[in-house]
Amino acid sequence: MISVKPLDVLLCLMVIACCSCSRTPPTSAPAPRPSILLITLDTTRADAIGPEASGIETPAFNAVAARGLRFRQAYAAVPETLPSHTSMLTGLYPGGHAVHENARYVSAATPLAAERLAQAGYRTAAFVSSFALSRRFGLARGFETYDETFPEGQSERTARETTDRVLAFLSAGPGPQGEGSSPRPLFLWVHFYDPHAPYTPPEPFRTKYAGHPYLGEVAAMDEQIGRLVEGFERGAPSPTAIVLAADHGEGLGDHGEAFHGDLVYQSTMHVPLVVEGPGVTPGTTDLPVSTRRVFFTLLDWAGLGVEHSLRGEQEEVVLGEGMKPFLEYGWQPQIMAVSGRYKSILTSRLETYDLAADPRETRDLGSGAALPGGMRKALEDYPVPSPDAARAPANLDDDAKRRLASLGYVSAGSAPLVRKDAPRPADMTKLLPSIDRASGLFTAGKYAEAIPLLEQIRAADPGNIDAALRLAVAHSSLGHEQQALAAFQRAAAMAPNSQDVRTYLGLHYTRMKQWNRAAPLLEQVVAESPDRLTAVEALATVKTALGEEAMSQGKTAEAIADFERARALQPAAFTHDLELGVLYLDARRFEEARQALDRVPSTNPGYPMALFKRAQVSVLLREPDAPARIALAREKADATTKALIERERLFR
Repeated sequence: MISVKPLDVLLCLMVIACCSCSRTPPTSAPAPRPSILLITLDTTRADAIGPEASGIETPAFNAVAARGLRFRQAYAAVPETLPSHTSMLTGLYPGGHAVHENARYVSAATPLAAERLAQAGYRTAAFVSSFALSRRFGLARGFETYDETFPEGQSERTARETTDRVLAFLSAGPGPQGEGSSPRPLFLWVHFYDPHAPYTPPEPFRTKYAGHPYLGEVAAMDEQIGRLVEGFERGAPSPTAIVLAADHGEGLGDHGEAFHGDLVYQSTMHVPLVVEGPGVTPGTTDLPVSTRRVFFTLLDWAGLGVEHSLRGEQEEVVLGEGMKPFLEYGWQPQIMAVSGRYKSILTSRLETYDLAADPRETRDLGSGAALPGGMRKALEDYPVPSPDAARAPANLDDDAKRRLASLGYVSAGSAPLVRKDAPRPADMTKLLPSIDRASGLFTAGKYAEAIPLLEQIRAADPGNIDAALRLAVAHSSLGHEQQALAAFQRAAAMAPNSQDVRTYLGLHYTRMKQWNRAAPLLEQVVAESPDRLTAVEALATVKTALGEEAMSQGKTAEAIADFERARALQPAAFTHDLELGVLYLDARRFEEARQALDRVPSTNPGYPMALFKRAQVSVLLREPDAPARIALAREKADATTKALIERERLFR
């Protein structure tokens, strides 16, 4: 098994991936700088589009390819939407930008292409077609316009809908002028999502490709590529340049993978890539390249440096990764390397394929194959992320999880175990449909339907901590207390020190209103991870409940401590300032009572009581406006406080 290394990635990856043997130095972009159109095609296999594609016609893509340079051996950095686009827009492999899966966040410390081009004087705009690229995940930085307007209740839009919005944007004109009288060059990124499952192409493509709806979606998308390119070349300041690239492919059953994200074979990693514009000699090349070099090509056209640009021929060891099964299920991490005609995949063992003789990777040459120089070291030095990277970020709320699930993206609910006997993802493909189905049902709250599938996964993969915890949570959510506790005990035996087990067991006790059992578990989690939102929210709930319980029993000091802890955890969500003010008053902590009672909003049903108590505090503190506060308490009194006011000696 690959050992887990610290993420000293930037230095490591620039040594691994960027050092190369340049045969022909790239040329500088001619003046004036071109407007640039970056079109990214989601889920598009290299063999599903272009002049060599079989069973499909893609005239718009072919037209751009005929004018530009087509890379027949281009590779995605990772077979998932967000991390792959992050590599194209940062120039880094996932080990460098730390986004290994969808639903993660691109650090603000990582420079993006749009930021660099905006600083260089470009007007910038992006139009994305899937919630997987929502601005909340960080790629919007540097774009003046970032359009992610989806139809009501949906998390994606068609290529036609996106193109319509882009053409409306272009028809609005070039915007503010640059130096002199020339308009600023435009950097426009357009993302099409159509070939993503489920495959439902519009007519006439639905009928034309009735036997292969995936190709029908690609063909429908190609039609919009034509509209987009024509509109861009007509509406953007001249000259123009175009990059056409896919973020990843689609399994379609190859190597047992129906979709993408779990394996790193050619079906999902080999992608179409074309560059067309100033300084590009039309033709084709079989030189292996990574789509991360799109970033450097954009900078090259903008006059920001020529190193690693696709306009220059440069040999490199192309790398890629498939960390989703590792981060979500605790299976082996996968690292891919391509050099010349050879491709290797490193897990617990090394697979090697001669792509020139065996493009479908049917004959594994094993670890004994003579690999090109630097290829084996690049594989061994690639940094594997910490399992903690599996945790969803704090900004991923329930609505975001549901929207991603509607697109087929469901992240793990727990950090996996690093197992000595972890299976290779390629050996577990029969389990993938059950995992995908169970995850979708779980996220949708269909726990009764998810439980049999989770049991099936647990039986086939006993070390899968994510499945074990989902099973426990499913039983807990359905009120199956004994089954839930048994499942939690199994999970705790698998991972005795797991923060995830403590978190979800604490949530279970919270759900069962067993406050004293929940509190110590959640306190420990929050102490270790104060940004873990679910634990913070649950602990605030528990402390509020304990405060109410202690208050009802006349335990003033305990109640104050619990309410104070709840408020410290979630000050904006705390709704018990009235109770806290009453407790402070009872403890003769008048100044704190004043502050708490002043925070009670007029919309609170207990507002008349808050005014009554605040008037008491005002008298005890000898505030000059005490008479006015007594008068206000009388004016706003309800039946309860009216009687209390009449009997209150402090008011006489």
